[in-house]
Amino acid sequence: MDIVHCAPLLCVVVCIGMFLCASCVDEFGDSTAVYIVTLKEPPSSTNYYAQLRQNTTSSRLATSGGLSIHKPRNISRKHGRYRSYIARVHDSLLKRVLKGEKYLKLYSYHFLINGFAVFVTEEQATKLSKRREVENVVMDFSVRTATTHTPQFLGLPQRAWSQDGGYESAGAGIVIGFVDTGIDPTHPSFADDLTDNPFPIPAHFSGICEVTPDFPSGSCNRKLVGARHFAASAITRGIFNASQDYASPFDVDGHGTHTASIAAGNHGIPVVVAGHHFGNASGMAPRSHIAVYKALYKSFGGFAADVVAAVDQAAEDGVDILSLSITPNRRPPGIATFFNPIDMALLSAVKAGIFVVQAAGNTGPAPKSMSSFSPWIFTVGAASHDRTYANSITLGNNVTIPGVGLATGTYNGTKYKLIAAMHALKNGTHVSEDMYVSECQDSSNFDRDLIKGKLLICSYSIRFVLGLSTVKQASQTVKNLSAAGVIFYMDSFVLSFRLNPTPMRMPGIIISSPEDSKILLRYYNSSLEVNGLTKRISKFGAVGSISGGLKANYSSTAPQIMYFSARGPDPEDSSVDDSDIMKPNLVAPGNFIWAAWSSVATDSVEFLGENFAMMSGTSMAAPHIAGLASLIKQKYPTLSPSAIASALSTTASLYDKTGGPIMAQRAYANPEQNRSPATPFDMGSGFVNATAALDPGLIFDSTQNCGLYNSSINGADLNLPSVTIAKLNQSRVVQRTVTNIAGPEFYRVGWTAPYGISLKVSPTRFSIDSGKKQELTIFFNATMNSSTASFGRIGLFGSAGHTINIPLSVIWKFTYYTTK
Repeated sequence: MDIVHCAPLLCVVVCIGMFLCASCVDEFGDSTAVYIVTLKEPPSSTNYYAQLRQNTTSSRLATSGGLSIHKPRNISRKHGRYRSYIARVHDSLLKRVLKGEKYLKLYSYHFLINGFAVFVTEEQATKLSKRREVENVVMDFSVRTATTHTPQFLGLPQRAWSQDGGYESAGAGIVIGFVDTGIDPTHPSFADDLTDNPFPIPAHFSGICEVTPDFPSGSCNRKLVGARHFAASAITRGIFNASQDYASPFDVDGHGTHTASIAAGNHGIPVVVAGHHFGNASGMAPRSHIAVYKALYKSFGGFAADVVAAVDQAAEDGVDILSLSITPNRRPPGIATFFNPIDMALLSAVKAGIFVVQAAGNTGPAPKSMSSFSPWIFTVGAASHDRTYANSITLGNNVTIPGVGLATGTYNGTKYKLIAAMHALKNGTHVSEDMYVSECQDSSNFDRDLIKGKLLICSYSIRFVLGLSTVKQASQTVKNLSAAGVIFYMDSFVLSFRLNPTPMRMPGIIISSPEDSKILLRYYNSSLEVNGLTKRISKFGAVGSISGGLKANYSSTAPQIMYFSARGPDPEDSSVDDSDIMKPNLVAPGNFIWAAWSSVATDSVEFLGENFAMMSGTSMAAPHIAGLASLIKQKYPTLSPSAIASALSTTASLYDKTGGPIMAQRAYANPEQNRSPATPFDMGSGFVNATAALDPGLIFDSTQNCGLYNSSINGADLNLPSVTIAKLNQSRVVQRTVTNIAGPEFYRVGWTAPYGISLKVSPTRFSIDSGKKQELTIFFNATMNSSTASFGRIGLFGSAGHTINIPLSVIWKFTYYTTK
């Protein structure tokens, strides 16, 4: 962090200019913080959409065709004056309330919410909260990132892409916005000149590309159409390091580049890592455009004030879809999780016609670990897909030990002698001087003549987990010593640590189990011959061959819900009461995902300098859905965000490749052995079915007017493609309305009631014409008292082959009325 000393008068200019005055911090004092203030007056988008609805009504009266509401275009060009007006209102309010006092306004939000972020004391924040113009005041909070073959696994080339002309047109004209760690614009996944078919210019998008020394002019193109960065809250706190975090849209972390390419990376980009070719990569919607709004940074993550500014700008620019692979570090403060500033900005984005996707979080498998809360956000959990990479070593006693490692095997299955790093030290090298010498980080510690041509055994300790030691550095040691390859055994203190496959440029393997590591070491030690007089090792008798881990294997048990994927039920407030909302909405591939990587990315040191990386997390799952939503938006341009969400949800799969139920991993340790059938609180509606989502038949549209309801409305009354009841007092009636976006069809209704519930649905059959609606009434009756969640489903089975899946969840059940 560059700190300069300057006069207090310069604080505002210098802070926003990517420096921080030491006197600014001193002058404001330690009791200051960033607060997000929301005003009651509506934002500019509200006025715009009121005018849009009026124009649409006039248009409908003037034509005989059906109603078709398109998302408005070129919004930002129309609202410069209103933006300036709102900023002046914010400045005026601050001057009136904080007369003569010191404060620093960071942002004026005007498009999605009418508010501002300001650096003030707690006392000043209280003053602002008491003004009649103010809706609420919330302290800023931190956020973090939630961190190939999947197009084939999802059936895109053969089915979904083929419906609209193949990959060369998949997602064309749709702009996906990413609030993340930025992007590497030099990556071929984001080039616009790889084919003879030029990208169209999205006329409705009005964003810009920032130009900085590390994001020079020409970084954007017809594919990457916009790029900005937001860091005012971080700068004000004094934690922004311009040399490490880059005050530009450029991605020095890798996460943002990875997520953008999953959703919309170019088709057919060769994946070459550590000199090995792993096939070709493609995004879900390779012809969609990308707009980047960098609000997260390698060294500290990010802050809500900056994220809200990024979301506000993305909406004003005209993005069609917004992907956030980020979650709060903790549940937001306040009486309801839904009312935090990020979620409220995203609510306005959805009302503006933008489909919003967010990662569920990587805090599973515990119940109520969800980090994406609101019903208007499409929350995505992580599942495995069918491709895996396995490695193994076969010892001289014919015992084969499994492991991981994206590496070649030993030549033709040849067995080489094994030598432990601790037994290959140079004379004069002592463990007391370097207690971590067995991690093979420094080749100068070892006897090259002793190691040459052997497989070197190194330890994998907690230091690798912390990034203090690396496989890459150990591999360099092995190369310097002319060893035949490397074997890592897991230190017994590294318990239940899950390893991603790691690239190596030589024969190598990481034995990821401490128990299997003991098998290796027992065999190795039993094969040593020791001179009885000198007590020195006279012969290394252990041998082994490494099979290699470059070849992909395909599992029939996919998908499975990954152990790290956050689970429901959805918390309603900070006291973790359950809400009447099902979360996650859906699961998608989020484990071992190959995607683009920034050329200078440091998020994973093992992929430093590579163009691609294999990562796992709900961060990887969310952009899969953003890309697939782009395909739906392309086919049905007038669908609302809730209708797109419905198409993805009601068509989701409940079964793995064997035809059995999707299983959920229930433990961090040995997750493959700790599984049980997934529930809606694990997988939402199920695993995304890309092809079926493009032809859903019926959709649930939630664009309801809250004014039509009385004060008792809650989540279960929203027209969602699921029903969750946190507390069922005796009985309850819930209604849903479906709209037919296919041809005329006859439907039968079937259901499976949750345990402890008597269920009835009316009608049990119906015919519905194209464009028409049908109301469903669902009757719930508790038949037992229980606090254990139970689950069921309603299925609508159409004569033309459409199947609509509606998951049901009931938590507390009472056969008598209670106020509990």
